[in-house]
Amino acid sequence: MLRGMSSQVVSAADRVDAGKPTAMAVSKFISIGTSHGLILVFDPKQVLNWCLGSKAVGAQYGAVTALSINMDCTRLLAGFAKGQMTMWDLTSGKLLRTITDAHPAGSAVLHIKFTDDPTLAICSDSGGSVFELSFKRVMGMRTCESRCLFSGSRGEVCTLAPLYVTNSVKHHPLQDMSILAMATLSKVFIVSMRPKLTVMFTKPLKGDLNTLPLLAWQFVVIQKSQSPSSIEPVLAFARDSTIYFFQLIYQTDGTVQFGLLQTMKVPYTLLNFKWLNPRTLVTVDTLEKLHVIDVRSDEELEVIDLVDVQLVYGSSHFKSLATGGNVSKALALAGERACFQSLDTFNGQLILLGTKSIHVMTIRQWNDRIDLLVRQNKFQEALALAMSFYEGKAKAVVGLVGKQKRKTILVDKIMDVLYNFVDISMTHNCPQSGGTFLLTEHFQAVVPVCVEHCLKLGKIDVLFGTIYERFNQDITANGVFLECLEPYILNDRLTSITPGVMKEFVDHYQMKGMVQNVEACIVHMDVASLDIHQVVSLCWSHGLYDAIIYVYNKGMQDYITPLEDLLKKLKVAVEAGKQLTDLQVRLGNKLLVYISCCLAGRAYPLGDIPHFLVNQVKDGVWKCLTSLHTEQHPADEHVYPHLRTLLGFDTREFLNVLALAFEEPEFKVQDIPYGVQSRQKIVDILLQIMVESTGFDPSQVGFLFTFLARQMAKHENTIVVNRLLFEQVLEYLCSVEVSIRHAERQQALLELLNAGGLQQVDNEKLLQLAEKAQFFQVCELLYQNTSQYDKIFLCYLQDPSRKEEIFSYVHGILSLSKYTEDQQNSVRTIAIEHLQDLIMIDSKETACLVLSDFADSVNTIINLIKSEPRTQYQFLKGLIEMRDHMTTAINQKDQAHIEPYIFEMYIELMCQFETNVVLNYLQVADGYRLEETLKIVRYYKVSDATAYLLEKAGDIQGAFGILIEALQVKVCLYTDIVDTKDKAKISLSISNVQAVLMVIVQLCQRSSSVMDEPQRQSIWFPLLDLMMMTQRKLKGTEMETHFNDFKMLTTHVLNSMLGYIALPSILQKIMQDPTYSSGNFGEIKELILGMLDTYNYEQTLLNTTNQLLAQDLYWSLTNLTSTANKGIVSRAEHCPICTQRFSSSSSADVIIFSCIHGYHASCLQSAGCSTLIEGKLHWSCLLCNTSRRWKNPNQKKATRLSFSEDRASSEVRKPTKSYSNKLDTLDPEQTAALKLLKKEAEGPSRMGILCDVIRDSRSSGQSSGVDLVRDNSFLKKESFQLRLAAPPMQQD
Repeated sequence: MLRGMSSQVVSAADRVDAGKPTAMAVSKFISIGTSHGLILVFDPKQVLNWCLGSKAVGAQYGAVTALSINMDCTRLLAGFAKGQMTMWDLTSGKLLRTITDAHPAGSAVLHIKFTDDPTLAICSDSGGSVFELSFKRVMGMRTCESRCLFSGSRGEVCTLAPLYVTNSVKHHPLQDMSILAMATLSKVFIVSMRPKLTVMFTKPLKGDLNTLPLLAWQFVVIQKSQSPSSIEPVLAFARDSTIYFFQLIYQTDGTVQFGLLQTMKVPYTLLNFKWLNPRTLVTVDTLEKLHVIDVRSDEELEVIDLVDVQLVYGSSHFKSLATGGNVSKALALAGERACFQSLDTFNGQLILLGTKSIHVMTIRQWNDRIDLLVRQNKFQEALALAMSFYEGKAKAVVGLVGKQKRKTILVDKIMDVLYNFVDISMTHNCPQSGGTFLLTEHFQAVVPVCVEHCLKLGKIDVLFGTIYERFNQDITANGVFLECLEPYILNDRLTSITPGVMKEFVDHYQMKGMVQNVEACIVHMDVASLDIHQVVSLCWSHGLYDAIIYVYNKGMQDYITPLEDLLKKLKVAVEAGKQLTDLQVRLGNKLLVYISCCLAGRAYPLGDIPHFLVNQVKDGVWKCLTSLHTEQHPADEHVYPHLRTLLGFDTREFLNVLALAFEEPEFKVQDIPYGVQSRQKIVDILLQIMVESTGFDPSQVGFLFTFLARQMAKHENTIVVNRLLFEQVLEYLCSVEVSIRHAERQQALLELLNAGGLQQVDNEKLLQLAEKAQFFQVCELLYQNTSQYDKIFLCYLQDPSRKEEIFSYVHGILSLSKYTEDQQNSVRTIAIEHLQDLIMIDSKETACLVLSDFADSVNTIINLIKSEPRTQYQFLKGLIEMRDHMTTAINQKDQAHIEPYIFEMYIELMCQFETNVVLNYLQVADGYRLEETLKIVRYYKVSDATAYLLEKAGDIQGAFGILIEALQVKVCLYTDIVDTKDKAKISLSISNVQAVLMVIVQLCQRSSSVMDEPQRQSIWFPLLDLMMMTQRKLKGTEMETHFNDFKMLTTHVLNSMLGYIALPSILQKIMQDPTYSSGNFGEIKELILGMLDTYNYEQTLLNTTNQLLAQDLYWSLTNLTSTANKGIVSRAEHCPICTQRFSSSSSADVIIFSCIHGYHASCLQSAGCSTLIEGKLHWSCLLCNTSRRWKNPNQKKATRLSFSEDRASSEVRKPTKSYSNKLDTLDPEQTAALKLLKKEAEGPSRMGILCDVIRDSRSSGQSSGVDLVRDNSFLKKESFQLRLAAPPMQQD
């Protein structure tokens, strides 16, 4: 708060009655206007320079409503509540001008603004008009000329904002123009006042009626793609909660365009806003909260409550209360929150005018913001803020310029804060008690911050220098620091560590038993930063084989030495003949991966070998693997020790490594050291090691044979083995005794066969071997060569992995024309023979196959499997389901025909194996015969299905009898189980009772619509008797707790009866039952009240229906009467017969029909279009009769007509001059036409429909055997719809 200025404003109000602040203008000076017409001018040191005006002037002019200071701070313009304006000299404090006639009298000055031109100003008044004020001095006389720029009669201007160019940007092309933005309640205008008045831009503006529009200019740096940045003016305008940003673009041809930059939606209603700097906007909402917003990111940076400021509002000025309130209601409503004179900005400062104080707000310098957080002991927030400055991500930055310079300054600042952070964390902020756990937790929050910022700034030397030395003073901090380095190393953000710190790092992890973590870190680091001797010693002692390989590869570019050393270590473990430890297994696996990577030209464990070393590394690895002996070998060492070691460790995986290596390009060329000849050499060595010598079991030799078979298949005629060995390979692959890797051996044989490697083997012998080994895919290939497709069927059938493919195979054989009839018949025959096996595989697929390819043999197939009922059921189930699935609305004619007895056979089998689904199937299926199916379900005692079929056959009583008997069984079981007091069984039993009861109730409801009253009572009352009888048993005994459960079921039955049995009959039945007749009224109170509610509902429904029908009938008759009495005007002005105008002869009668054709009466009579009926003359339209005679001679003639006396052309069109006004009633032909029109418009008789509703047996109570609903009633028509809505009114 500006305390000096605020105290002087308050003092002036108290001592000299200056009044409260009302307006403010800010530049080098701060001027404040008061409600009593005084203007207080303060300098930057809050010293009062001038007190302009007097209370006498204030009494005459009213309150100061607007102030403006020019660019050089020498002139002050003031506007007053009663419309006057004054100009003051700020250097001398003298009054220069008093302006009283610049705008219409009786309106307050709302805004007054100087422009870049000191002789030009703008003002607006409460009438919504805008005026240009031009100041001149002629012959020593100061004058002011006014020009209206915008009239308030076209919409009141609420705010305006001139663009200041010379004070913002020098040498801008717009400096020769004078641009003004204005805003009404509905639109934004931008006009150019100089060099000539031109409208440059308009934009509709919408918002709440209670809000005012807002405007603010700002020069902003605009960065365009592939072009240098430029400083351009941007206009922000807003209303309600939406802010628009438009850029003013000056074209090279001198024209000006506007482009939308962005639209911002804020979650509050705007009161005012101002630009604080080119990137920051401050807004004030209606709750008087100030929001600081970064414009580019739409991010809200800060929110400040301004309630204590007590902002000054100009509502009374917008209502022009000083001049009598002569403003529009819209402006008065929106002006309730006028706050234009309370906010202003100058040099990045926001000045707020309160009723008793003046406040200034500014964004702190970047270093002040950091220092403030440091003083608040918020070091991490300070570092994060400083880093955002460094990375250019911070918002509302003040005081930083230039990219490189600012980074240099920020690095020094961040390091200073970081040093202080480390010191304070090691001293004052460090927990003094609480043990190691609290210390560890404390340093885990501190150390990552230091490491992160040092890495981002590239200060590795500082991290492992000053900062590490500071943390090294505490053992806990030192440990946390070393452990914190691990994630940065693994993410490759930290690749080098000083030797001293690395030694501490290794020692620390070794002490904690976490050497595996050290290995993971070593392979991500620069070897130059490592102590090779220390690292290698550690790795050998703890088995860190990845690290050993990495150090040799990266540090010395040696790929062979680690391989030889590790192979020696693995050889000792393999030759020991003991179970390998986990560490030894890990070593072997790593070696296999390492060898595979080297032979493929890839580095281990990640990356690639330098391209100039690839061939050298591959050559070295092959020489190492195929070396005859190791260096300094003992006399008893076997030949090829390295290959033997790897084969002994894991034969299969090592052979896979070789197989991958053989795919490299060098093995496909003849003239390089390791080409095709080398592949043969390696194969020969493998055979020598594993076949010609001892030490390998048969399974390992089998892996070799499989490997050889695949290699021979892949590389045709390039791998040679002797015939004896080849037969051994073949016999091994087809051996029955070798149960392992069956699929792999078969695949190897297939590849060999497809590659032509078995041409020298007799096919019969090969087929015998394949059948013996159950290589069905090999057999299929051999059978296919001889066209034995029936044998291929058996291969599919016997192969567990391909059983499901047999259906597509059979369908393909039988549907494709490339197969002969004999071949297809052989497959057809064997498929039918093994139909039972096919059904066991997939009954649906079997059925689909039968329907598509064996449709003519369905009966034969069914008889073939008749001895297996379950198989037959599965087949029929799939057959019928697939038939329904394959049938669509498009191909219904192509649906496979199935005889009814097959459906009945399926239903009979379903009754045996899946009784619970019989009813569901019968409800959705068709094709079965009702009588035969009924016999089946009766035989198997499927009660629900029997009841359904009886109902379908029309035997309602029979169906009801079966279901009521089933319900009696369930009820008896329930009463017996209740005695056991087993809650689970009781709950299950009552659910069973409820399920059967629902089925019976649904049957009764469906049947009641086609039964008379006695027949309905014959099914509903026995059901009610059963329920009430059971209820009597449960009442008054130990089973009283279950009485309410069963009572709910009885109540459901009663509620279901209400729509079909007369209420008196139900009530009489209930009162006769001992359960209720001997009890209190309270026991039947609920039942009686429920019946009464139903009665009231139905009575209300009936009354409402009667009212709707009466209203419908009234409006229908009204519309028909209106249509019948509607006047008619002829579509032509001349008679079609004589072609003379109707107005040519005033005495001739004119006849106009409803088809809007008009004739002279005499012409129509001469044409034979008149008929005398019962003494009255009736007319018909000539044109319509002629047209209908040609189109439809049976169609009725137009009968509606109107007579008119033709007096003048204008009188012909007046229906009041009708000749037919002599007729007070309609003739018989018109009456018939009216009835026909009424019938077509209304449809069925509404009264007839209502009679059918009223005749409902529920309200009659009669027990006669006559069906009260007539056969021809609309209630029995499927298309019946009760249309209660009134027809639409027809406009006259």
